[in-house]
Amino acid sequence: CSDVLISIGGSFALSGLFYHLYTKKLGELQKLKEIPRIELNEDLIKTLDSSHQKCLQYVALEGIVKPDGESLASQFVPRCFGVIQRIIIQEYRRALNMITYIWDSKKQNRKEVIHTVPFSLVPVSGYDPGISVHVDSPLSASVLSLEPVYCYIRKAKMAFTDYFVLELNGQKPWWLEEKEEMLKVGSTLTGFGELILDSNRMLRLRPPQDGQKYLLIISDYRSYLQHQESSVTVWKVLTGVFGLLGVALLLLNIYRRCRRRRGNSIGKRHTIEETWRR
Repeated sequence: CSDVLISIGGSFALSGLFYHLYTKKLGELQKLKEIPRIELNEDLIKTLDSSHQKCLQYVALEGIVKPDGESLASQFVPRCFGVIQRIIIQEYRRALNMITYIWDSKKQNRKEVIHTVPFSLVPVSGYDPGISVHVDSPLSASVLSLEPVYCYIRKAKMAFTDYFVLELNGQKPWWLEEKEEMLKVGSTLTGFGELILDSNRMLRLRPPQDGQKYLLIISDYRSYLQHQESSVTVWKVLTGVFGLLGVALLLLNIYRRCRRRRGNSIGKRHTIEETWRR
């Protein structure tokens, strides 16, 4: 009985959690759809020139990544070039949990190096090569998506003294993972930020001054929007599934209780009748 009640409560609790995530994601999607989408064309400069303070406070802009000068070459992949490069070496260890006496895995960054060069966004269609938008402060973006281009895992090696110290602390070296991520030249990038026309009549996408999130995402605008809509649908379906499961378990539990009580009452009636017959 207690197991059934736990299952019912767990189903409704998960349904409530998924509903909270669904409403949160739905609100984010609605705000996303309200953001003006700007096309990179020759009319954009005219639009900004006539706007207040030559600025559009928060817009969505899609373009192809193009370096303003020299690009960055991958350290591991031949003929792979980008404008942002991040190399991470992560160390994985097995640590003994002193409460449960179970080995848990932990990871920490042993080394992280980021390189970047100035870059701009040019029109996807390429029909107007004279139009471009320079991307300011990409590393300050709240979301900066980079593409994995290299990953190598090897066994962790260290000096005996370091190994002995880790053993005393209840830890064991496991492996090292070396990764390289890049924002590659020619990638389609969608940026959400503030668009301005500077004193040199150059278009710039920069972090919003009003505190909104600065996003740089490797995707075209439509695909990104469809991904967010799919995420909303997933949370909605999970809310319904676990809600219906909780209702079904509750009804099944009520049905079994009623059936059990009915069986007990019938059994008592037969006992009383047999007693009177005697």
